[in-house]
Amino acid sequence: MEEIKKIIVICGGSSSEREISLQSGKGVYDALKKLGYETTIVDFKTISDFNIFKTYDLIFIALHGFEGEGGNLQEKFDDLSIPYTGSGPEACRNTWDKNTCKTILKSHNVMTPSWKYYETLKPFLNQPFKDFQNKNYFLKPSQEGSSVDIFKIKDDKDFMDALNNANNIDRPFLMENCIDGKEFTVTIINDECMPVIEIVTENEFYDYDAKYISNNTGLIEAHLTSEEYSAINVVAFNAYKALNCRGWARIDILQDITGQFHVLEINTVPGMTSHSCVPKSGSFLGLEYEEVVQNIINAKL
Repeated sequence: MEEIKKIIVICGGSSSEREISLQSGKGVYDALKKLGYETTIVDFKTISDFNIFKTYDLIFIALHGFEGEGGNLQEKFDDLSIPYTGSGPEACRNTWDKNTCKTILKSHNVMTPSWKYYETLKPFLNQPFKDFQNKNYFLKPSQEGSSVDIFKIKDDKDFMDALNNANNIDRPFLMENCIDGKEFTVTIINDECMPVIEIVTENEFYDYDAKYISNNTGLIEAHLTSEEYSAINVVAFNAYKALNCRGWARIDILQDITGQFHVLEINTVPGMTSHSCVPKSGSFLGLEYEEVVQNIINAKL
């Protein structure tokens, strides 16, 4: 690949993660200016002609939600032979859909919480939910990000409240077994695992508020034994490779009470806001935000 001088940041869009994407894009754009690149930032909603991207050496994708992580954008750029950060179309499609992602993980012997898949939740409006009796579970859309429309369910009332509060129940959802334990996230850049982060939140789980709003969420360097540290990195990297990811990604993982690690999901366009895990992980190596951005660019070289 020729020397990269001009980079365009794509962000925004129309998904439920629009505001987070705009913050991520602005952070990356400011970092690129500090790094000396000729750079522009564009809101995906304003794009009418993809040929505008042909004048740039690289597209930095900071577009969250289906528009940036569902694979269609990457396929379009591949068709136009335009380089971009992150994974290709197939990896994005397979990680964006949680049911597909978990199915692939299971086929590669990567542990993930047990789950059931439903095309729609509408039938449950008029009948109790029986599939996970005597268990706590998470209700989550099969295709969504930033913990949008994720609910922890402990009883029938929680379930009915979730149906009433979800943005749209007439779409695919997962009922995922709840694993009590510690939550971690592992950033991978250029096939290298960054320092593991343990997520400490006062909320019941790492929801949208805990991720992007609360100032009480702790993203701390994980305190694991050397054996545990090695094990979680192996699990994260195996998940990354099983889904054919490249460039960079973030793998969210739970550790159960027996010490086993379970992959929750894989993010091919992780957040890059001031609250985000990727720059925080870099800080544990002494890296500034813009150095993390440069490493993501280097992963494309």
